[in-house]
Order: sequence, then structure tokens, then C-alpha cells
Amino acid sequence: MLAKVQKWGNSQGLRLTKSVLQEAGLNVGDEVRVSVRKGRIVVAPAARVRGKYDLKTLLSAMPDGYRPEEQNWGPRAGKETW
Repeated sequence: MLAKVQKWGNSQGLRLTKSVLQEAGLNVGDEVRVSVRKGRIVVAPAARVRGKYDLKTLLSAMPDGYRPEEQNWGPRAGKETW
């Protein structure tokens, strides 16, 4: 696909065809990461899962052998059913 950098207000941008977005697995409104590598502009899907946290990254930060324990939250404070 051949594209041209165009001015939109005070910004510049590229228009991508629907087929290019489909091939990249992107939809309108998806976030992307834009970087420059060896003088080339690279546009890649942002690695986001359900917002700003990635479960694999969060779990990898847990210590090996971690086992959660039961917590005592004190007496009831409202109409909870125990």
C-alpha cells in the first residue's frame, strides 16, 4: 500500500485501508505503539488486555511459591450475609 503523510489541523497523519487494518488485526479506535527503528516508522498494536494491565505481566511479578491466606476482615458492618 502506498500512502501519503497528510496534514490534519496541527498534526500529520496517514490513512490506512480497511484491508491493512484487518491484516494487522486492528480496528478503528484501537491503540497502537508508534516507534522509529533504523529510520523506519513502526506501528504495532498496543499490548493491552482489559485496560491498562496485562494479567501475564502481573502474575510474573508474584513470588514463587506464593499461597494466599484467609483474611479476617472483622465483624459485619452492614447487611452482608456470611
